[in-house]
Amino acid sequence: MSRLEGHSHDAQLSLSATAAAAADDVASKIVPPVTVVLEGRCICHRIRLDEHSDYESLAKALHRMFVVDVNESYGRGHEEGEGLDLANAVPGHVVAYEDMEDDLLLVGDLQWNDFVRVAKRIRIIPAKRSRQKH
Repeated sequence: MSRLEGHSHDAQLSLSATAAAAADDVASKIVPPVTVVLEGRCICHRIRLDEHSDYESLAKALHRMFVVDVNESYGRGHEEGEGLDLANAVPGHVVAYEDMEDDLLLVGDLQWNDFVRVAKRIRIIPAKRSRQKH
């Protein structure tokens, strides 16, 4: 093998190692989809948290998933993003999540990046209404 061919081979190995390291770095940053469960429904949805930039974006996605589709079928569409946050993304419900230790916590308690890293499942739970005697 000539001296020039040896350098070419070494350069290819170096590029292959660099490409493999870059692929490992990208793979470590990939966030798997999270299951979204609306209590009382049999069908679950999946959402990619890494495609959202903040809680407001998540609230809009949940609203589209569970509210807009139902209202549009009855002819009562909702203007996109109109004062939407997690408290009213799905009216009458509280948005919570399960972390890696299966603890149930309120969405919004962590910084967005930490939430994306630890959330395993989002659960939308009916808010308990106070029972008043009339």
